[in-house]
Amino acid sequence: MPKIVDHDQRRREIVEVTWRFIAREGIDKLNLRDLAAAAGFANGGLKPYFPTKDSILTATFGYVADATNSRIQAGVRGHEGLAAIEAFAHEVLPLDDLRRDEARVAVHFWHLALGDQALAKVNAQTMQHWRDLLDGWLAQLLGAAHPDAPAARDALINFMMGAQAGSVLDEGANTVQSLLEQLEQQLQALRRLAEAAQG
Repeated sequence: MPKIVDHDQRRREIVEVTWRFIAREGIDKLNLRDLAAAAGFANGGLKPYFPTKDSILTATFGYVADATNSRIQAGVRGHEGLAAIEAFAHEVLPLDDLRRDEARVAVHFWHLALGDQALAKVNAQTMQHWRDLLDGWLAQLLGAAHPDAPAARDALINFMMGAQAGSVLDEGANTVQSLLEQLEQQLQALRRLAEAAQG
């Protein structure tokens, strides 16, 4: 009787090995031969699951984005307004080994996405999802259609993306404590906006 192969599970396993390889070694060292070996496949054994390196990368970056978004969903449950924004930021900022590895993958991804429309689309979808979430929480905090809400939202996203890059490129200056203090500056600005809106 032929062995039944769960192709979706195999794809997930390959993607998990890929993102950890990129976090550890960098994307320039990624080749299909080494990746196949790390995933426990013979040379060429990845082809039935991912026909090209680009298809693996697209799936990998989608996987990392989905993992972050799943954590966000769990982390913000039961919160609204400023508390939800703070919980959201804690899931994105590189505050532990897992999230620092995700930041390393994100930085490699952004570099590749500059010249790859498929990867740029994955990033655009994630950014739009984050904007939608923040729009809802900012409306709770500031009231509907507050004129400063779009700029506040984009400042938060740019802070978090910058923090991911900073934790990779300038780790000594972007410690966990430093990132939490930087986040508090963002939250204080939102509190001032909320107080002005209520006053």
